[in-house]
Amino acid sequence: MDAIDLKIITELQKNARTPLKNLAASVFLSSPATAARIERLEKEGIITGYTAKISLKNVGLPIMAFIKLELDPKQKPTFYPFVTSHPNILECNCVTGKYSQLLKVAFESTEALDTFIGELNSFGHTETQISFSSPKPHTEVGIEEIENRKI
Repeated sequence: MDAIDLKIITELQKNARTPLKNLAASVFLSSPATAARIERLEKEGIITGYTAKISLKNVGLPIMAFIKLELDPKQKPTFYPFVTSHPNILECNCVTGKYSQLLKVAFESTEALDTFIGELNSFGHTETQISFSSPKPHTEVGIEEIENRKI
């Protein structure tokens, strides 16, 4: 990856719907050359997809929580399909420490969250933290800044 690739990635993270013409102008390349770079970045697995950012609150999911789960490794074959199919689970990360799984979830109410935790307890002990606010919500990776720090 060179500086142009980093700029393309940065711009697409800000707005994946940026017209190709505008993106090409921002990196001082032709539209076909920019499209070829994007295609290469996709083929190399650097760009893995495009999504829309939504307001969880505005779609009726104002309760966000982080749940730590102490999972018995023998339950992974059952647990992983459960988490990948559950629509309220935003993220599931395998982590170090006493709790081997960290889930980020969003629900319409604390009652719905409580019901979900009851389901989750069939896999192991949980500890839940409800998020009051997000001073820095999920954002794009500052890949250009990270690369510049390496120099």
